[in-house]
Amino acid sequence: MKQGGNCYQFFSKNPRSLTVKDFDKAEATKCKKICRENDILSVIHTPYPSNLAVETNASDDQFNRTTASLKNDLEISEACGSIGIIVHFGIYKGINLLQGYQNIIQCINKVLSHWQGKSMLLLENQAGDHGDMGITIEELTKIRSLCEKPEYVGFCLDTCHAFASGMWVGDQDNNFVQKAQEYNFWADVKCIHFNDSQYPALSRKDRHARPGEGFIGQKGFEYFLSIPEVRTKPMIIESRTGRDGTYREDIEKVRRWGERQNC
Repeated sequence: MKQGGNCYQFFSKNPRSLTVKDFDKAEATKCKKICRENDILSVIHTPYPSNLAVETNASDDQFNRTTASLKNDLEISEACGSIGIIVHFGIYKGINLLQGYQNIIQCINKVLSHWQGKSMLLLENQAGDHGDMGITIEELTKIRSLCEKPEYVGFCLDTCHAFASGMWVGDQDNNFVQKAQEYNFWADVKCIHFNDSQYPALSRKDRHARPGEGFIGQKGFEYFLSIPEVRTKPMIIESRTGRDGTYREDIEKVRRWGERQNC
């Protein structure tokens, strides 16, 4: 690609609203063809209002609007040949967190009830700024296992979110490595959001920084890249661009770090 990368993320539609988009299938097929010919992977990020923890009886028909939008995202992803659709774990404001988890499973089951494509629904871990859900490996893997079609459910690991929540606290966090192996986490991680953090570990603040310019830093990322399973995953940077308006500088930097770990 022009910026030196071989994977990218895009929004399938307006990122601020839940809609069903009547997309151009011919254009989507062109996208799929170009990516295949140039060995490029793509993944879709769903609109921000997509909340898997929504109640089935929520006002304004929010549950049905959410599931319809996510089904539409899957269809667009499939047509474009993308890995899948990334959706945040879910935000539940009630007192009983068990109900929140049940809501997430119900929503996923509804979205995937008739799905038979190759694209997957990818749960993204959360920073903890909106509550206690979606911040541990145990939660992610357990929710997947309880879904009716777990084979269509995978994960997108966001490093900033993991750092902020305490899932991974940076350099030499052997507990994270051991837990990921114990729960067979990496088998279902389909992509990584490779973001540094503007705040320290356990801050529960979702503020991305360019790789190496935050509290994770070069040392933390070199350790992360030393994990063998990490090196096989597509990595996407979600922070501000470099001086030339592209991500080329950061992509080259991350590749150098990886090479030091024998990537």
